[in-house]
Amino acid sequence: MSETGGRSPRHVPVLLDRVVALLAPALDHDGAVLVDCTLGLGGHSEAVLERLPQARVIGIDRDPQALAMSRERLAPYGDRFTGVQAVYDEIADVVADQGLPRDGGVDAVLFDLGVSSMQLDLPERGFAYAVDAPLDMRMGDTGPTAADVLNTYSAADLARVLRDYGEEKMARRIADAVVRERQVEPFSSSARLVELLYDVIPAPARRTGGHPAKRTFQALRMEVNDELRVLQRAMPAAVDVIGVGGRVVVESYHSLEDRLVKRTFAAATRLDVPDDLPFVPEGAEPSYRLVTRGAEQATPSEVEENPRAASVRLRAIERIRANTRPSTSSGKGAE
Repeated sequence: MSETGGRSPRHVPVLLDRVVALLAPALDHDGAVLVDCTLGLGGHSEAVLERLPQARVIGIDRDPQALAMSRERLAPYGDRFTGVQAVYDEIADVVADQGLPRDGGVDAVLFDLGVSSMQLDLPERGFAYAVDAPLDMRMGDTGPTAADVLNTYSAADLARVLRDYGEEKMARRIADAVVRERQVEPFSSSARLVELLYDVIPAPARRTGGHPAKRTFQALRMEVNDELRVLQRAMPAAVDVIGVGGRVVVESYHSLEDRLVKRTFAAATRLDVPDDLPFVPEGAEPSYRLVTRGAEQATPSEVEENPRAASVRLRAIERIRANTRPSTSSGKGAE
C-alpha cells in the first residue's frame, strides 16, 4: 500500500514493523531466504534486506512495471535480491528455479494481498475510480480487462462477481444497468462506469460504505486477476515450501481472502486425532503452529497515518517439525 506525490509512487507498507518482527525469527541465520510473493514496489523486501543482513529475498510479481521499479529500488543490495515475474501460485516452481527444494526450501514467505500501491496510484492502470482512465485493472500484461468483463459477461455472471467479490447489495441492479448501457456503447472508461453507479445506487445507499464505486471496482479487479482462485492454490503451496522454523506471514484486506488464509492455517495446525483419545500418537502431531492470535489489525494511529491499513488482517504460521502428513498442496486447499 502507498501514498504518492505526483506521478511517482512512494511505497508505505502496511504494518511494516510488525511484519518484519514476525519474519525475523525465521530469517535470523546465514543464508536465510524470504520469498516476497507480492513484491510490488519492494517496501517490505527493502526493510527485510536492510534490517536482516543475513537474509536474501526472492521477489515475485506478475506486473513487469512493478518488477522493474522494485529491481531499481533494491539494486543496492546486489545479489541478495532476485526479482521474478510470475503469479504467486507458482511459488514452488519459482523456488525450484532458484535451485532450492520445493518442500522446505525457504525460510519465510510473505503475502501482502490485493492491488499494489503502484497500480492504484498510476491512473492509466484503471484501478482507481477517482480519475477517468481505461478500464484495464490487470495486475499483469495479459488476459481479459475489466472492460472485457463488463462488455461480455451476462447479467447473472456480472451480478455474481459484484456480490461475491464486492459484497455489493445492489449487484443485480448494477449488472442489469451495465448490460442495458453496453448495448448503446461498450464500456471503455472508468468515468462512464462511475457515472452509471451514481445513477443506479440510490442516494441513501451512497451515504454509507465509502465511495459508491469502491465495491464494484474491487469486484472487477478480483475477477480480472482471478485473485481468490490464485490465492487458494498459493496458500497451501506456501505452507509446504517453508522449512522447519520457517514462517508464512499474510496481510489480507478482504473478508474472503482472510477466510481462505484462516482455513489454510487451521488445516495445517489441526491435531488430527479423535477428541477422546487420551494421548497423541507419534507422528500425529501437527507440523505447524499459529504465531498470531487470530487476525491482528492496524492500530488507530497507523490507520490515521495510512488509511489503506484500515481493513488489514495479519496472520502468521510457523513450521515446527518436518511434515508427517500428506502435502497440504496435494489438493485444492481451503475453499
